[in-house]
Amino acid sequence: MDTQKSQTPNRFISWLKTSITARMFMVGFLTLILLIPLFFVQDLIEERAQRQEEVVSEINEKWGEEVLIYGPVLKIPYTVSVKQVIQNRDSKAFETQYIEEEKIAYFFPKELNLKTHVNAEIKKRSLYKTSVYNSETHFEGSFAIPDFSDAPAEPNQILWEKARIIFQTSNLKGVNEQVTIKLNGNSYPFSSKYEKRNPTDLSHLKLFTMETTSVKPENLPQENTMKFEMDLHINGSEQLRFIPTGKTTEAQVTSDWETNNFTGNYLPYNEDKLDGKGFDAKWKVLDINRPFPQEFFQGLPNLTEFAFGVNFKIPVDEYQKSERTAKYGFLVIGLTFLIFFLIQTLSKIHIHPFQYLMIGLALIMFYTLLISISEHSSYLNAYLVASVAIILLISFYARSILKNIKFPAFIAFSLTLLYSFIYVITQLENYALLVGSIGLFIILALVMYVSRKIDWNS
Repeated sequence: MDTQKSQTPNRFISWLKTSITARMFMVGFLTLILLIPLFFVQDLIEERAQRQEEVVSEINEKWGEEVLIYGPVLKIPYTVSVKQVIQNRDSKAFETQYIEEEKIAYFFPKELNLKTHVNAEIKKRSLYKTSVYNSETHFEGSFAIPDFSDAPAEPNQILWEKARIIFQTSNLKGVNEQVTIKLNGNSYPFSSKYEKRNPTDLSHLKLFTMETTSVKPENLPQENTMKFEMDLHINGSEQLRFIPTGKTTEAQVTSDWETNNFTGNYLPYNEDKLDGKGFDAKWKVLDINRPFPQEFFQGLPNLTEFAFGVNFKIPVDEYQKSERTAKYGFLVIGLTFLIFFLIQTLSKIHIHPFQYLMIGLALIMFYTLLISISEHSSYLNAYLVASVAIILLISFYARSILKNIKFPAFIAFSLTLLYSFIYVITQLENYALLVGSIGLFIILALVMYVSRKIDWNS
């Protein structure tokens, strides 16, 4: 009786060692268990990427954030008659009265010519870096005689003596010289205008307004066009953009920055002539190219969506690539375990679950090596170093398990192909799904071919 009881556990242990089904369940269970540290690695990548964004934002905030330029705009108050019905206190009768109410009209330039030179550089803090710049922009143009024909009500009087020039930018902190506009040769300095911010406004960019003092009537376009000229010296980071407020807007941006990455609704008309060794980009935007008029009577609208310019942002995508690579971690672990499982099944060599676990942890280490090395080097170098290190580690470990050179060499070759396949997928955008599907189809076909001789009844 005791002999039978002792034989039962021995048979079960023997079945676990020899049964293909038991090994399959064991390999599957270990694969699922290894997803836990893989998730921790993905969290680490997200944490490092978030840290990078925080450091870059801090540098940009101190130097001067993205610059968006809106203006100059001619602001002219005018009065209209507003009908009011009031009740007489004595007779209790209702009387109709007309009162003068002041409104504001905004007029964009007839011509707006911008010439900007940008000196860009890289600022670093610890492992992280961002692009910053200082720019000098010269504005020239003219305002046409204001047209009030589209005003909601007929103006009773145009208050020329209260007319001003306003100018908006997203980055007041970056302005490093006094801003002055010349109207027909007369100078008018700008000063910041306090505006109460709406706490519910969650837009990325908030524009700040600068405004001149009242412009003398003789310097206003009452009978003829009025020419203007101004300079803006401003520090910024990542982007420099302009809103095409002119009926004809011509812009020229020059810089020695190697990356000519243009942004916005309008591209330079000489983009095909830019060689990447600095650039001299030119735009020309007509009023028929944009969906807004030259005058506004219901307030100055937010036109940031129609801005164009240059993006100086450094394309730091190591974390994004590492995150994409880590998403294929389950595939790498599963296929590597499948290779060992097939070798174990076909060669009858015993591989302990602990050894599977060590191989899985080595595969997880690839991602920690990748993210840590990529912070000090390029993604390609990090991928090469991490993959070669893990392939060698697993191959030498397999040599001690499998007791020959043939199987470890095959494992090294398979892992090389697998990591090369994953790298190609992460680099592709438009064809990632196609290449990935074809690659998995080939892998499935090979597994089906190799496993056809396995006796699944054992």
